[in-house]
Amino acid sequence: MPIKSYLAHPMKGKKEELLITLKSFDQCEVIPAENQDILALVTDTENEKEDEILKEKIEALSSLKLLALVSGFNTPQ
Repeated sequence: MPIKSYLAHPMKGKKEELLITLKSFDQCEVIPAENQDILALVTDTENEKEDEILKEKIEALSSLKLLALVSGFNTPQ
């Protein structure tokens, strides 16, 4: 099961919109920074295919400027 953490940089003025959208995805946990215009995002998916689909959905969001992978972990089945 792939578990990955990202820093999600929103488009200017779109932090709240990005936060709400990311929280709507079941495989995402989102923590907004208190003093920066950035979100910490942790994803937890069942397999690599599901992980890739989720990443594509996230990267397609119009409120997202940049998605930076911080760490990735995959538990062998």
